[in-house]
Amino acid sequence: FNSSDGKDLVIQYSVKHEQDLDCGGAYIKLLPGGDSFDAAKFGGDTPYGVMFGPDKCGSSNKKTHVILHSDKKDDNLLIKKEVSGEFDTLSHLYTLVVRPDNTFEVFVDNKSVRSGKLEDEFDFLPPKTIKDPDQSKPSDWVDEAEIDDPEDVKPEGYDDIPEEIPDPDAEKPEDWDDEDDGEWEPPMVDNPEFKGPWKAKRIPNPDYKGKWEHPIIDNPDYAYDDKMHAVCADGCTHVGFELWQVKTGTLFDDIIVTDSLEEAQKFAEETFFKKKDAEKKMYDDIQEKKRKEEEAAMPADDDDDMDDLDDGFGDEF
Repeated sequence: FNSSDGKDLVIQYSVKHEQDLDCGGAYIKLLPGGDSFDAAKFGGDTPYGVMFGPDKCGSSNKKTHVILHSDKKDDNLLIKKEVSGEFDTLSHLYTLVVRPDNTFEVFVDNKSVRSGKLEDEFDFLPPKTIKDPDQSKPSDWVDEAEIDDPEDVKPEGYDDIPEEIPDPDAEKPEDWDDEDDGEWEPPMVDNPEFKGPWKAKRIPNPDYKGKWEHPIIDNPDYAYDDKMHAVCADGCTHVGFELWQVKTGTLFDDIIVTDSLEEAQKFAEETFFKKKDAEKKMYDDIQEKKRKEEEAAMPADDDDDMDDLDDGFGDEF
């Protein structure tokens, strides 16, 4: 597949985490290389045009990864905002469309879950504006909104006020013996006069100029790239899978790479959706069987236990 031919790029596959995955990812990759591609050397460092698929770690971190390669930056760019996904033990269909008008769309089970412009959702382009490198905050700029009141002076003897004092309401116990128990000392309590370290009152700073804001200018290095969509500009010829998992047991199926979303959806109807309902019914039947087996294995109810106790004692119990 070559992204430079002005056609859509559509990647679609189904994935099933039948092991009830706790943490990990199952990504499909589009790979360049042509006839020289060596599948035996495929690994995490192998260059790719697209990396796409569900990722989960824990109960809250669940998303669909979309990573596109930028030839201009020679970098792999992760989508900025999270994309939702499905994370149960059933099969789910993931579809990514990258269009020559530099837009994209993600589908899960044929339902659109995210769409947008490549320039907005990925860092393909430099920022349109930047902070003026020739400007800096003046050395005499006052950015403290408040200052200590110069007329607020620490009272004399303030630092001599103890944090605790003997409890004035405490009385020596009547049975206290100074010879045996030693000299009686009242317990210590917080001193209501103690205010902590002294701090002067704060007042508005008459010299305050407000928060300094760096002047913004147009970025001289900004230039629009109408080839952002060309993630496979040199041609993607192979498909690979990258797995980061604690548990094994992930299944992949229904793989198609095409230039037509309609063709991909038709392929899904003939493959994924033909077995989807049957898979769900089989799952529900298994869960129902487990539920009944667990109920059958449960101990008798507490009421039955009490009846057994009543039978074992006389009426006076």
